Amino acid sequence: MPKSRSKRKQFQHQPPPKPKPKTSAPWVGWLFFGLMGAGVGLILAFYVAWQGEGPWLFVGLGLILAAFVVATQWH
Repeated sequence: MPKSRSKRKQFQHQPPPKPKPKTSAPWVGWLFFGLMGAGVGLILAFYVAWQGEGPWLFVGLGLILAAFVVATQWH
């Protein structure tokens, strides 16, 4: 007598292995904090102390923007 399909042993497939999480180089974090600190320090030094003369506010904001761009690449 043939065996029914429900009685047959079902093989369980092993799920694929989980991919390892990406890690960034250590210098990415240092670059982020360095750019952020330089931008804030530049704004504080030239905008507050010298009453905002020159383009230093925009240079500081550019450094902060660059820090945020680096932060998007940090894993």
